[in-house]
Amino acid sequence: MRRAAALLAAVGVALGALFSGGARADQQRDPELQAVVARAIAQAECFTDQYDSAVWYRLMEPRLRPLVADPAERLEILQRVYCETHRPGERPRLAPGLVMAVIAVESRFDRWAVSSTGAVGLMQVMPFWPERLGMRRFQLVKIAPNIRMGCAILRFYLGAQHSDVRKALALYNGSPGKRDYPDRVLNQWLRWRGADDLGFALATPGR
Repeated sequence: MRRAAALLAAVGVALGALFSGGARADQQRDPELQAVVARAIAQAECFTDQYDSAVWYRLMEPRLRPLVADPAERLEILQRVYCETHRPGERPRLAPGLVMAVIAVESRFDRWAVSSTGAVGLMQVMPFWPERLGMRRFQLVKIAPNIRMGCAILRFYLGAQHSDVRKALALYNGSPGKRDYPDRVLNQWLRWRGADDLGFALATPGR
C-alpha cells in the first residue's frame, strides 16, 4: 500500500509538471494515437500459436529471470509481449525481441517505474492515456494494459515511419532526430532477439 501511494503521489507531481509546461513535449500526445490505443484496449485478447509461444517463452525466461524475481510476473510479461506482437492482422508487425528491448531500456522490467516526465510502468506510457480511454490511472502499473498500450504506440510510430525502427524509437521516446535512445534499444535488441525476430531487419547501432 505504501509503495502504491508513493507511486500515485509521484504521478500526481509529474502530471502537474506536464500540464504546466514544465516537462518536455511528448510525442505520445499525437491526436491520431487516440483511436489506435483505444482499439488496442478494446481488443484485449489475442490468439497465437501455442507451440511457437512456448518455444519463445522457454528461450526468453532464463534471460528475464535475473531482472524479474517473481515467476508469475515473468510469465505474464512474456505472455503479454508475445501476444501483443502477434495480433492477427495488425500491421506493421512488431518484433517481440524489440519490445523486450524497449522495456529493458525504459524501465528495466520494473512495472512501478515512473519517469521524470510522468511516464509509468514497463513501457513508460504517459498517464493521460487511461483518462482518455475511460480507464483508471493505476492500471498503468499493471502488466497487460501497459504492454498493450505501449505496443500500440510503438506500432503506430513504426507505421508512420515506414518501418524505420530507429526513427520510430526516437518518436516513442519523444526525442526525434537524436540517436542515443534508439542506439540503446537496438543494443538491447541484440540481447533479446529470438527466433521470432529473424524476419525483421535489425538496424545497426551508431548508423
